[in-house]
Amino acid sequence: MIDSASRAGAVTAQDRLGRFANAVGRYIPDAMSACIIMLLVVVAAAFALGSPVETIADAYYRGLWMLLPFTMQMTLILVLSSSLAVSPAFRRAVAALARIPRSEAQVFALAIGVTAILAYLYWGLGVALGPLLAIYFAREAERRRIAVDFPFLLATVIAAASVWQYGLSSSAPLLMNTPGHFLEKTTGIMPLSTTIWAPASLVFVPAFLIVLMIATRVLRPARCQQISEFPDSCLIADAVVKAAPEPMSEPHPPAGDDFSQRLEKNSALTFVLVGALAAWLFHHFAVKGLSVDLNALNTTLLLAALLVHRNVRAFSRALQSAIATCWPVVVLYHLYAGVAGLIQHTSVGEQFAGAFASLSTPYTFPLLTAVASAIVAIFIPSGGGQWVVQGFITATAAGEVGVSAQRGLLAVGIGDQMGNLISPFWAVVGGGIARIDFRRFIGYTMAFSAIWFVLGVLAFTFLPA
Repeated sequence: MIDSASRAGAVTAQDRLGRFANAVGRYIPDAMSACIIMLLVVVAAAFALGSPVETIADAYYRGLWMLLPFTMQMTLILVLSSSLAVSPAFRRAVAALARIPRSEAQVFALAIGVTAILAYLYWGLGVALGPLLAIYFAREAERRRIAVDFPFLLATVIAAASVWQYGLSSSAPLLMNTPGHFLEKTTGIMPLSTTIWAPASLVFVPAFLIVLMIATRVLRPARCQQISEFPDSCLIADAVVKAAPEPMSEPHPPAGDDFSQRLEKNSALTFVLVGALAAWLFHHFAVKGLSVDLNALNTTLLLAALLVHRNVRAFSRALQSAIATCWPVVVLYHLYAGVAGLIQHTSVGEQFAGAFASLSTPYTFPLLTAVASAIVAIFIPSGGGQWVVQGFITATAAGEVGVSAQRGLLAVGIGDQMGNLISPFWAVVGGGIARIDFRRFIGYTMAFSAIWFVLGVLAFTFLPA
């Protein structure tokens, strides 16, 4: 039994976190404004470090559109994942999962577990489907009169998706395990058994998820904002709870279908494309012997979306609804790429990371590397891109202080994800999918980032890596 003093302390902690989250929402700028502020800061830093105007201008020029392929890949991940989410098969599966929990604690535990599994398998699944799971779980909980704060649940699943950093799609470890990578002369090949499957990683991932589940009990807001307070999010959820018709349906369908309409509804035509996509995947994995990459993931998502919708007409309607989820990345990625270009192609990134590395000892190296990585991650929204910037310095500094380069890589992952959790960049993606202003929940993700950071630094300082 919890005594009254303990309850008072818990409520005080909840109130403080709620006030912090609200304050963050009031004062943090939107993602585009934040990007412009970052641009000014990095340009000022480049000038202070002696970079001439020509170098700064060239760096911005080289960076602004360097993420065009990545932007399209991310857009497809979000759109195709969302099109899967509005399919009848996915809605039935989510509805079945959402009916399992019988209490608030069970809602959070199941949402964390499912999101973590998706993210561990592939980071894009956690990013795209985690917020949708939060929507469906929150709506079913409210229907059952279980008090679940929707922004807090959304922040929780976003935090749970952090485990992708040490999952099967972790970009930097996969890159360092690839022959011919850019640091091969410095570090050699890094087997995955020494990075994402190192003892420190295997202990850290479940430990973080367990602590996250405990934290949801301690830090949940005192005043519950249920999903009914967010009408746009409810529009997504009600398709499951009320078995609403497909979005974008025609209000007055024609009495008889003509040839083109019958063709659109014919599943045989869709399976021709499914066969072509399956052949592409077979060639990619079996013939060329390649591993999972963004193109393979998007091909798989497209194939799955076609299978669950069965015909071109249903798939096209799902795309029209899903396209609303991807608007944040279409322009913002390029604005952030301009800032990333300034960091990569001037001395700003190297000077900043190098200053931290020069202060390192074997016991402070993971901490300082993670701190540097967290700050750089705010400017560079790609884990692989960040490793390209910090990799040489991190690996070189690791050798100088007497620790493995793998330990440095794993510490970079901690800082990278902390930056992702406190940056508006990724928050606006999750908010776009859930159709909620990211400032309503980013304060909570900042609180969870502290848990991630502390546990991660401890794991990669003292456990074998």
